[in-house]
Amino acid sequence: MRILIKGGRIIDPSSHTDKVSDLLIEEGFIKAIDYNIECNADSVIDASGLWIIPGLVDMHCHLREPGYESKETIYTGTRSAAAGGFTSVACMPNTQPPIDSKLMVEYIRLKAEKEAAVKVYPIGCITKGREGKELATFGMLKEAGAVALSDDGDSVANSRIMRLALQYALSFDMPVIAHCEDKGLAADGIINDGAVATRLGLKGIPAAAEEVIVARDIVLAASAGGRLHIAHVSTAGSVEMIRQAKRLGINVTCETCPHYFSLTDEMAEGYNTAAKVNPPLRSPSDVEAIISGLKDGTIDVIATDHAPHDLSSKGDDIYNAAFGISGFETALSVGITYLVDTGILEPMQFIAKMTHVPADILGINAGQLSIGLPADVAIVDPYAEYTVDTGKFISKGKNSPYDGMRLKGRVLYTIADGRYVLYGGQIAKGDGNDNR
Repeated sequence: MRILIKGGRIIDPSSHTDKVSDLLIEEGFIKAIDYNIECNADSVIDASGLWIIPGLVDMHCHLREPGYESKETIYTGTRSAAAGGFTSVACMPNTQPPIDSKLMVEYIRLKAEKEAAVKVYPIGCITKGREGKELATFGMLKEAGAVALSDDGDSVANSRIMRLALQYALSFDMPVIAHCEDKGLAADGIINDGAVATRLGLKGIPAAAEEVIVARDIVLAASAGGRLHIAHVSTAGSVEMIRQAKRLGINVTCETCPHYFSLTDEMAEGYNTAAKVNPPLRSPSDVEAIISGLKDGTIDVIATDHAPHDLSSKGDDIYNAAFGISGFETALSVGITYLVDTGILEPMQFIAKMTHVPADILGINAGQLSIGLPADVAIVDPYAEYTVDTGKFISKGKNSPYDGMRLKGRVLYTIADGRYVLYGGQIAKGDGNDNR
């Protein structure tokens, strides 16, 4: 199939390209990027006034399969990802059973080959069963296709085990993605420890619960080597420690999520279960620090931490509601609204944090627009405003604090390996080649 995209603003941070041009896709690959391309195409898109960007890369999401298919599946999750402009997603291993063996990685890959709308990259467990006691077999996980290691949902509590993990993973050039949470400090907490929690009579999760593990893991990375990547950074203290670690030359990268630079713990007013997430939404000063970290490059990546839940898991009881936000379908819009439209980040800076930077950390061939590469492309109207309606989410998880909010920026087309997976804002029919 030949797709010609005409007259859009091509923004490709990997090549520092920002220009109005045409892009030609042929047989699944990018064939040409040039002005006024003329050819017989099966499909032509007028991209005037639109952004043509690399398909987004999410290095932290939860597809829930196997074990929690009532919340999400590879089939539904990857179509939700496509609706958000993502063409590559890395799924966390806190499934049931966990992705801690070659067999489980192969299961995810085979399932994705059959059912996924976009590319799926499994992340393997750091420890067997995510129990924090014994390292998983990293070499076999990588051989099967795992791109990183994490016990996401839990920190590796034993510092000796975590140090060994960093050393062992270095042998396979795999990043270790750390969920930084001291369970003793966070125990039974519901929202951020602060004035809102006090006013609502809810037990708070202090910033220290994150920061003590961030500090420990940075020290371990400095002494043991390895590639440390800190997940879902949410506090000012964490940002500053990571900033200083980078200045000292410690091999650490990190990510934050859209909700940590756009929302505060005030969203929990009314005991709003949609705002219950781990780490929790923090204070305005933490949000300011996250934004500062994004602007000065301390924070490398914007990931979704897409954590869908069924209605029974969220419900109306904030005490028993599950933690998590369904993030695929709003991530780009939140970034455009709160970072680009406000002038905090240039489009190039913003898109880099959602494309080639996470791809480079994971070591995958994604997040760039270059001739000869697989055609993974998103076409975005950065000016379109809309009201979020979670009832229209493709994801099974309708749990989002953005429901009813006005955001700017809509994905109109997502192309994965040269085929439409989103066409005119709608999930594509069939194999994506029968959409014109």
